[in-house]
Amino acid sequence: MHKLGISLYPEHSTKEKDWAYMELAAKYGFTRIFTCLLSVTETKEEIIKNFTEFMNKAHEYGYEVAVDTNQFVFERLGAKPDDIKVFADMGVDIIRLDMDFGLHGNVLITQNPYNIKIEFNGSGDTEIERLIRHGANPYNMIICHNFYPQKYTGLGWETFCNFNKAWAKTGLRLAAFVSSNNADTFGPWPVKAGLPTCEIHRHLPIDVQARHLLATGVIDDILIGNCFATEEELKALSEIDLNKTTFNIDLVDGLQESELDVIFNYPHGGRGDAPDYMLRSSMPRFKYKQPDQSIAPRAYEGECFHRGDIVVVNDNLKHYCGELQVVLKDMPNDGERNLVGRIPENELIILDLVKENMPFGFIKK
Repeated sequence: MHKLGISLYPEHSTKEKDWAYMELAAKYGFTRIFTCLLSVTETKEEIIKNFTEFMNKAHEYGYEVAVDTNQFVFERLGAKPDDIKVFADMGVDIIRLDMDFGLHGNVLITQNPYNIKIEFNGSGDTEIERLIRHGANPYNMIICHNFYPQKYTGLGWETFCNFNKAWAKTGLRLAAFVSSNNADTFGPWPVKAGLPTCEIHRHLPIDVQARHLLATGVIDDILIGNCFATEEELKALSEIDLNKTTFNIDLVDGLQESELDVIFNYPHGGRGDAPDYMLRSSMPRFKYKQPDQSIAPRAYEGECFHRGDIVVVNDNLKHYCGELQVVLKDMPNDGERNLVGRIPENELIILDLVKENMPFGFIKK
């Protein structure tokens, strides 16, 4: 089951704003919080007092809280890989290791008696399988990618996917960050250019970022890296269908009810015998190839259909009438298909990930 999460940075905010944001996001089904101890300059006593209060409030709203740490944070709090009682006393659910403790230390910390989850940095080469072979407790291990405040420094998409291939083999839960486009958002550092994991996502609509991550088939949890996201962004993420890849669709004017039926009322999925030119969703044709059903041909002046066009086979090819097709490469317009809509340009990156037999659908507004 996928989880949605927010991020909070108490040292740069107020309790009133943080509590209100927790309450708002909880209303939309968010269940994770990421926060950071790397940027906190308080004393050990102040950290314990303030973060214990923070954890208690988060737990009231049903959140699971991850705190970002490294060796210096551990030293300040008097913690060690084999003694993380201070984190347990604060009520921490997940300790994220921005920098880990090496083979022996990593194994020890996963064996903690508090069953605190240890979250390893997914944007690096931690040898997770080697840790497990040496006794690390996989039930206390999860993975989360970095976020990148500086423009142009986010992970390249190919690099991101290569990391994920390794993490998928472990079977551990995997999270990544998307970024709010709200004005004056912030993170742990004095940079305000968004906080995505992948550079390709910076400044894209937040739901497009998330749907692109989900389409990889390997990202479990999606966290908003910066705060505060708008209520509209929280709502948009909460409304994503987490069970299949989805697209917005720019519908053409004058669609027939039969065409709308094909687009929105059938489960779509590319066929296993996939052609190069299109994704074929064949289920609707079992209704519309019948003599008493019709999808009348509509004029389209273009000589070709282009990548991202959505077409439906019409009565001119009756045996296949009703089949929905997503165009992958230029295909001649021979009058046998009606153009019904287009995938927006900024969502074609999602189309790149749809493989044969993969379910997909369209967002009805």
